[in-house]
Amino acid sequence: MPKSQVPGKLKAQSKSSPPKSSKKREPTPEELENLRLKVEAARALGLWEKVEAEGWGGLTAAESGRIGGLMTRIRFQLKRQAAQSENSPHA
Repeated sequence: MPKSQVPGKLKAQSKSSPPKSSKKREPTPEELENLRLKVEAARALGLWEKVEAEGWGGLTAAESGRIGGLMTRIRFQLKRQAAQSENSPHA
């Protein structure tokens, strides 16, 4: 059997992709809002010092989950407040 047809071996496919730009793109308004909420939640949970020291990757899965849960609660409260202000009579 020829070497290129050995079972279990995949031949590397050479696809040329365009070179990636070294410039980072600007974050969208939604991404900025998510980051703001994430930082707010980390501060509220007392995890901000750890994030500053180790970065977001230094958090455990449980800590990340707590931040995500709090972000969800904050978003829900903001939506509820916005809906209430729309339904309240204007003076």
